[in-house]
Amino acid sequence: MNITHTEIYKYSIPMLPFTIATGTMHFAQNIFIRIHTQDGPTGVGECSAFPMIAGETQNTCFEMAKDFALLWKDKNALDIDARLLELDLFTAGNYTAKSAFDMALYDIAAKNAGLPLYQFLGGKKRDLESDMTIGIDTPANMANTAGELVAKGVHMIKVKLGKKVQDDIERIKRIRLATGNSTILRIDANQGWNFEDALYALQQLAVYDIQFCEQPMRKYNDELLPELCKRSPIPVMADESVFTHYDAERIIRNKAAAYINIKFAKSGGIHEARKINNVAEKNKMHCMLGSMLETRLALTANVHFAMAFENIKFYDLDTCLLGHLEDPVLNGMSYQGMHLIVPEGIGIGADVDNAYLKNLTAAIV
Repeated sequence: MNITHTEIYKYSIPMLPFTIATGTMHFAQNIFIRIHTQDGPTGVGECSAFPMIAGETQNTCFEMAKDFALLWKDKNALDIDARLLELDLFTAGNYTAKSAFDMALYDIAAKNAGLPLYQFLGGKKRDLESDMTIGIDTPANMANTAGELVAKGVHMIKVKLGKKVQDDIERIKRIRLATGNSTILRIDANQGWNFEDALYALQQLAVYDIQFCEQPMRKYNDELLPELCKRSPIPVMADESVFTHYDAERIIRNKAAAYINIKFAKSGGIHEARKINNVAEKNKMHCMLGSMLETRLALTANVHFAMAFENIKFYDLDTCLLGHLEDPVLNGMSYQGMHLIVPEGIGIGADVDNAYLKNLTAAIV
């Protein structure tokens, strides 16, 4: 099933500003692709560039996508191992750009098998409930937002932190007061603290019943994570410290986290994400499936993946709810409250409206 050509789009989604410890995003820097095959199905893929985390921008992903498409032209789309190896041999890293192509291959493979993606990956339908994320703002504004979410029926809230420690503690104090004790609170410092601040913050925040803290320090401080984990009353989740399964093996070997956050934009897509989860599962460590600022198209692939692997216990798949001002996705996943509903069709089961795409910067290779 040879690839004939690939459509590539700068899939920009306007959004309300979203702030984390490392910066503010004013629009979703996404890429959307369609891989066409000769006499076979078309596969769709999306990646979301988050420069301050993965080091890629929409522009770099667009240029890499053109190179990837040329590299795959006239080659078998069903030989996933060979195609992804070609990308890795062509360029180191660039996992965000690679993840769109990985996703499209899995879409083609599942469609060719006549199965929804979660079944193709060996899974079955199960109930998944996402958290809802609050970006960094004043303590008062964040508490107000938390209270509004709880009033709408949100049961789990992830709070972005990683600024001045005393301000972060005040943020959580006010949020817990606004939500009451029944709401699950998770925190994510996005590498914003140093070791001393991280230890102090985690010790002070434990009284507010925090489920876990994602990535408290810069990943270049990974050697300090084992000591932090020993002394922290709040479990630590590795996010930016784990891009590949080799990173996962290192983190687990060093007892440097209680959990791992898997994201396609860090791993390069489904193929490597499976390896990360396998490493974690063998070591009896649960994972979370997270995301950057994807639309419902990539989120649909995420939901399929989460359903396929029961070792994934936490779900942070709310990105299209974080201020996206447009939703051009056809079909795809939906929300019932914060419960994630996967479509019934084969493959990923989502696409992007051509009327939306026609106004975007595009290339066909």
